[in-house]
Order: sequence, then C-alpha cells, then structure tokens
Amino acid sequence: MSSPPGRGRPFLPGSALRDATKTSFHRSQTLDYRNGCAFFRLPTVGIGGEQLHVNQLSEAELDELSSIRPTLTYGQAKRAPPSDFIPAYVAFDKKILKFDAYFQEDVPLSAEEHYRIRQVGIYYYLEDDSMSVMEPVVPNSGLPQGKLIRRQRVPKNEHGDHFHWKDLNRGMNITMYGRTYRIVDCDPFTQVFLQSQGIELNPPEKMVFDPYTELRRMPLRKYITPSDFDQLKQFLTYDKQVLRFYAIWDDTNSMFGEKRPYIIHYYLADDTVEVREIHEHNDGRDPFPVLIKRQRLPKTFVDKKTTFPSCVLEISDQEVLEWYTAKDFAVGKSTTLLGRPFFIYDCDEFTRNFYRDKFGITDFQPVDIRKKPLEEVPQVLQVIPPYNGFGFLEDSLQNCFSLLPKPPRKDVIKMLENDHKVLRYQVALESPNPEDRKRRFILSYFLSNDMISIYEPPVRNSGIIGGKYLGKTRVPKPGSTTENATYYEPSDLTIGSTVEVFGHRFVITDADEYVLNYMESNAESFPAATLQSLRDHFRPRDSPIPETRKQELDELIVQVQEELKLHNYLNNRNIQEKFHQRDQDGSGILDKGEFLALCNSLNVPTSNVLVNKLIGLCSCGENKINYGDFLRAFPS
Repeated sequence: MSSPPGRGRPFLPGSALRDATKTSFHRSQTLDYRNGCAFFRLPTVGIGGEQLHVNQLSEAELDELSSIRPTLTYGQAKRAPPSDFIPAYVAFDKKILKFDAYFQEDVPLSAEEHYRIRQVGIYYYLEDDSMSVMEPVVPNSGLPQGKLIRRQRVPKNEHGDHFHWKDLNRGMNITMYGRTYRIVDCDPFTQVFLQSQGIELNPPEKMVFDPYTELRRMPLRKYITPSDFDQLKQFLTYDKQVLRFYAIWDDTNSMFGEKRPYIIHYYLADDTVEVREIHEHNDGRDPFPVLIKRQRLPKTFVDKKTTFPSCVLEISDQEVLEWYTAKDFAVGKSTTLLGRPFFIYDCDEFTRNFYRDKFGITDFQPVDIRKKPLEEVPQVLQVIPPYNGFGFLEDSLQNCFSLLPKPPRKDVIKMLENDHKVLRYQVALESPNPEDRKRRFILSYFLSNDMISIYEPPVRNSGIIGGKYLGKTRVPKPGSTTENATYYEPSDLTIGSTVEVFGHRFVITDADEYVLNYMESNAESFPAATLQSLRDHFRPRDSPIPETRKQELDELIVQVQEELKLHNYLNNRNIQEKFHQRDQDGSGILDKGEFLALCNSLNVPTSNVLVNKLIGLCSCGENKINYGDFLRAFPS
C-alpha cells in the first residue's frame, strides 16, 4: 500500500509539498441533537474525509486519566482523620494584642500647662475578649498612674455590644467610658495576627509626648556672667601659702562640755578652710585630727530656713550668697564654721606678716585662754513636792532624795529608853455641834517614837460608835510645812491647851497622874509652864490658893467675861441657879463629869480656850471642880 504523498516527511522549510489532487477540506460534524438534547461526539474521519488511524479521547476523558493516573500508580488515597476540636479559650490562652495609645486631658487653674498628654497601653485578651488600659509610671508626675481600666469586657454602644479585636486598628480613636484614646501603633504580634485575619492595618503614627514633662526634662539654663577674677593667677601666686590660726571651741554651757583646742588652716591658693583638732597625750579621744576637711565654707546663705537641717544641705553656688575669705578671720574674734563657734586666740608669724602687708592690721595680741578659777555656784534649793497624805512624811520624802529610797533613820536609843512609856490625856472635841462637844477621847502620846493615837471610849445609848479614832502617827503642828515639819511634843500638851489633829481641834481637859510623875522626874526636859499646869490640875481642893494663882485667876475671869460679852452670852442668872441646885450638900465642889455635863446643858462654851483654862484653874483634886470660882465669871 502506497502512503499518501508527503506523509512521513518532516515538516521542514522547503520540504512540505502540497497534494495537488486533494480538493475536499471540510471538517467532520461532531455536534448533533438527539432526543432534543445537544451532545458532542468524537470525530470519525479527519479533514477532507481522511481516515483517522489513532484513538482520539475527549478533554473530559483526558482530565479523568490525569486524575486517575496517581491512583493507578500508587493505589487508592486514604483520607486523613479530622483534627480534634480546640476551644477558643485554649487556642488563644495568653495571647494578648497590645496597642500603643494616648489621651489628652485639660489642666485648669495652671499657668504652666493648659492640657496634658498621658500615654497608655491598651491590652486586648483574645481568650475572653476582655480589655484593660494601663498607664506606665512616670517619675515625679504627681498623678495616680498604673491601671486606668481593669480587665473587663468594655461596652461599645448603648445596645449592649462590646469591643472586638476587629474594631481595633492603628490610626483610629476609641472611646471607653467617656474618655477618647488615640491608637497610634501596635506590637509585632498584634500586627501579624490582624494581617492573618485579613484586616488591613493603617499606617502607624508618631507617639505624642506631654509638652510639660518634656520641658521638665530639659536642663535649666544658667545665665552666669564670667568672673573677672583670675583663679589661675591666684593659684600660681599663693600656692603652698597657708594661714594658721589657733582657736578653741567653748562647750562648757552644755552638759559635760569643755574647751577643746583646734587649728584653723586657710589655704590662700583656693580660699579653702581646714579645721584640725589638737590631741593631748591620754586625752581619751579617738585619733582623728581632722574635724572639717579642706573645703570652701559658706558664710551667708541666700534664703536658708533656720529649721532646715544643715547636715543634709548640698551646698552650691546657688544656695550661698557669700563664702569665707581671709578677711573673716582675726585674732580675738569668734567665727562660726558650719554652725560651731570657734574663738581665735592666736596665729603664727607668717599669718601676722600676711595681714600686716595685705590688710595693714598690726594688732595681734594673743588672748589668754587659761582656765579661770571656778566661781562659787549658788546652791540650788530642792523643791519638795507637796505631801500627798500617804504614809509618813519622812518615809515619803526619801523618794525625792534618792532614786533608790532608803528608810529614814530611827533613834534606837530613844526607842529603847522610852519603850512602853505612854502619856495619856483626856481631850474634848471642840465643835459647833453640841453633840460633838459632849464626846470625850483618850489621847495617848508614845515617848518612844513621838506618835499620837486617839481612842474614844464607847458610851451606851449615845448613838456614836466608839473605838479607835486615830491610829499611831506623828501629828504636825498648825503651820508646819514639808520643808520644815514640826510635830507635837509632850511640852505642848498642857491642861486646857488645844491640839489640832488634821483639821480637828481637841482641848486637853485631864491627864493621868503618871504624866505629872514622869515630867517631875524629868523636869529638866520640860518647860516650867507645862509642869506647873499639871501641878495645878492635880492640886488638892482644900489646899490654899497661892497669891500668884489668885491673881492669875482674877485676870482670867476678867478675860472670860469679855469673851462671853463678845459672844452675847447672857444666861448668867440661870447658870448660878442650876449649879446651886445641883450642889445639894452646898460644898461648892462638883465632880468634873457632872460639872461638864451641866455646862453643856447650859450651852456654856467649854471648848473656848479661855473657858477651858478657867476650868483648869478651878480644879481641886482629881476630877473635882470648884464651881464657886468658876461662877465668878458669870455675875448675876
């Protein structure tokens, strides 16, 4: 079989020959309708009715073969198992979007700033869609910084919606709780996350800073005019030239203070001052000679408060108005260096020559600082506080004399010699109350320790409970003070005398015979008046009245009459009738108890000192009263 012309030859330029005998070039029909539906069929012949020698496949069959080829090669593919479900709060745990923002607030009533810029950080927590606003701490801002909005879901509008991360972007304003924040930038994680979610980010903006804070960070401008003084020339001229002054610090006014010697060095090269302490052998002080190191010392401050502590003041040219110079040091004058006064009493020869040549000063007479003899210090009297009434006065005073009080010293010899020796007296209470005037007491004086006790004998149906009235104690006299305390002694206890015991007055009406016997045996220790008072009290009633006693009785009667007239006592007729009625035998003598009871019933002022003394002079024998002499004071 012969092949068609040109078949099998390559289509090379100049070698493709056209079949001149071929006249049909139509294509075969591949599109047709069948049962009213359009369909496509593969061509069976080629162009011009040529026979097709290869199997032709449709595009769908070719696509199916391309997809089936891996399956035919490797087998049927297995579908991967679905991934596990991960909740959002686990997937986004600890994933936070951070935006840099700022807000502006007004500053009223301020001349230096009208508004304030405050930088904040807005944090969005992806796990629960909550937000928080934090303000970084700015030192010395005076503002309550830190957490401005705590972590929470921030409401977006009035409909109850909340802010979502889709609502946040750079270069936008966001209003939270009435405050508008301007978002300017975000961190790299936030940028990657938002871009991965298909959000187109706005370009970042430049952060705005607070103008007043930036102004404070700028250093203060100093307007200093350069001085005409040449410090280099001063250094070259006065290098290694030092003025030496000898001074003392007098601290004797304080407790344990003393005078301590010092040397003041003034360096002419740079106007600095150094103070050194002079140590003596075995002075007991630490071996640190430098009291003030070499430095410039301020003389006058610009505006220093007296209450400001100088130890924490950082001295600079702004705080000091004037510094110490060589003109401020002179012999015989005091200089205050850093709050401590120094008295300059001498200087060396170089210092004298310098002041003579530089300032024309020639008076360098040294001052004698030797210790002066101690002056007699006036004795300071110790102020004793008032007695509080607790315990004995001598025992309480020991608390004022010593930190560890000691018991007062006792007269042991007196206690041994007068042990169990007691002087007993009968006393009556001097009171405006008639019932109290009838009360009788026993006053006991203990010679061993000069203490007094008072006992009231119980009287039946008197309505008064008897017993101990005053315990053993020392009784001070009226007018006695804590500094000069005086107490009652046996010489003060006479018949008819008044004893004031802590505000209560008692009149001595009787005494034991032991009192008279004791005083007569120790007559040199007692006044004659005290002894005579007891002798007159115990004189027998039938003994004649001495002339001196009669004269004393007449004078006393006159005084009693004047006293009674002064008190308007006019019951003279009634008193004489009562006494004569009571004296049934007409002896002119009554028992002392009966006599006092009758006087009390007649309201005779027996508590009066003069009346009591008259009763004592009218006594005759023990417990007997010659009322005839007594009635002479009450003429009818």
